[in-house]
Amino acid sequence: MKIIACIKQVPDSEAKVKAEGGQVTWGDAPLVINPFDEYAVEGALQQKEAHGGTVTALCIGPESAREALKHALAMGADDAILVSDPALNELDTVGAARVLAAAINKIGGVDMVVFGRQTLDNGAGITPAQTARVLGWPMLGLAGQIKVQDGSVQVERVIEEGRQSVSAKLPAVLSVVQSIGEPRYPSFMGIRKASKAVIPVWSLGDLGISAPAPVVRRVELMNPPVSDTAIEIITGESPDEIADKLTDKILAEKVL
Repeated sequence: MKIIACIKQVPDSEAKVKAEGGQVTWGDAPLVINPFDEYAVEGALQQKEAHGGTVTALCIGPESAREALKHALAMGADDAILVSDPALNELDTVGAARVLAAAINKIGGVDMVVFGRQTLDNGAGITPAQTARVLGWPMLGLAGQIKVQDGSVQVERVIEEGRQSVSAKLPAVLSVVQSIGEPRYPSFMGIRKASKAVIPVWSLGDLGISAPAPVVRRVELMNPPVSDTAIEIITGESPDEIADKLTDKILAEKVL
């Protein structure tokens, strides 16, 4: 099987995100592989171990995103590809889907594409389905278990109502949830391999496409308004006295 694990580089989950000049900033916080995408890599590696084949980590981002790809390589991915182009700075989810689909088609012979359920920065969770639509492949989302047999994939979806079993013919696009299994730690040998890996960088020209025009633009982002709150502690000699004072206060403030 040829499996693609789509990942993204995001700010560390401990980063303090705020708005400056109408745009999102996280200051000097470190950038890491999207935590949900570690589960995508884990799910892809499980299928490689069960059926053989290769796992390729695929990422859209700046040069710094190589570090996120190296994390996937250290976990056990066979190779990695970075799609990077200055024209992709204003990419939305629709554009990301089109670029990822173009990269997947360029790789060729892909049986399965695996995503995490969402990204930590935007968190829309719709890129997997949009990518599947561009590719014209079936989409199986929120997979907690994956089983491949006779050219088909069956997944157990983890949804609010319980569990749902669905299947589709390969090739297919999947998004996975934490039930897929705890992501493995990068091994020492994996880290050494990743540090020496040569990660090819593809531009839009290499993919044979132009920059997708964004459908959604973030015009301005504002910090929540600061509100002053006052706290009044009601005391009394007994619970009944405190209750009477509280009742009078509520009626006076016209809360009820």
